Amino acid sequence: MTTAHAWAAHAAHAPFAPFTFERRELAPDDVRLDILFCGICHSDVHFARGEWGDPRYPAVPGHEIVGRVSAVGSAVTRHKVGDLAGVGCLVDSCGHCGSCHQGLEQYCEVGGTGTYMSTEKQSGLPTYGGYSDFIVVKESFVLRIGHEEAGLAAVAPLLCAGITLWSPLRHWKAGPGKKVGIVGIGGLGHMGVKLAHALGAHVVAFTTSPGKVDECKRLGADEVIISRDKADMARHRHSFDLIINTVSASQDLGTFCALLKRDGTLVMVGAGTEKHIAPDAFALLGKRISIAGSAIGGIAETQEMLDFCAEHGITADIELIGVKGVDAAYDRIVASDVKYRFVIDMATLG
Repeated sequence: MTTAHAWAAHAAHAPFAPFTFERRELAPDDVRLDILFCGICHSDVHFARGEWGDPRYPAVPGHEIVGRVSAVGSAVTRHKVGDLAGVGCLVDSCGHCGSCHQGLEQYCEVGGTGTYMSTEKQSGLPTYGGYSDFIVVKESFVLRIGHEEAGLAAVAPLLCAGITLWSPLRHWKAGPGKKVGIVGIGGLGHMGVKLAHALGAHVVAFTTSPGKVDECKRLGADEVIISRDKADMARHRHSFDLIINTVSASQDLGTFCALLKRDGTLVMVGAGTEKHIAPDAFALLGKRISIAGSAIGGIAETQEMLDFCAEHGITADIELIGVKGVDAAYDRIVASDVKYRFVIDMATLG
């Protein structure tokens, strides 16, 4: 075992504080990554505050991890010491089920191992996330980073926010000739606009705020719809091939289904506890509309996304903070007061 240092939640409503724990020793197929930056996902907030069940405090969140390889096991071939690398939401899966065989480890039928809020197969210990100085991960779940090191902090959110939007965009074939809507321009949504634009789709951003129109266009939107403006929404009826909804708050999904073409799809990626208002059957069967969900992405498509983003110069829009700013960042995330992702500089862990 090797001692790791972290910034942890020790109770649901207590401030974050230092925490020391043990990481496993390197197995032959393991990579040790010294963490340079870790993004803050809204999932971290739910986890640390006990909103998704008992997190087994002390809890170390963080699954948007980038850093430098500092050691490799004897059987490792894909990574070497000194490489820039990343770790996302998964650190293991069964490797044998149909989903794993198809490179869709996020849908592992046995159950994948999360970067936090899971149990390691190798050690039986709880998994601890990226608000820490280093992490040990099986080689096949470590991603190559092709971006320049100077922009590494803004790469971190690609490991969750980026892949969460990339996977449905690719699965539903967003690209030239397709009209794609992105609902909610936050940590997830701003990446959706950037990625859909780079894929060549006609991108429409949905926002409730007229003051965000110019900002949405800066991110790459061709058009912006004020979703509270009924006339604005009505002008786009039956015109979308794909709408990806990143909002977790309760919504009337029928309002977005009315905007889809025949065979169009509304994909839900926002994860919350509130229930949505479902459309009636006629709203779906009249145009063979689908409502679907999508969860992060497999390792192969995450690597594809990172390579695409490196080639096209795509990163997240971030606010860089020190570890002592995590509590304030959580409060601002809940208040939707961030453009568009907080990232922790792990050098401030000390």
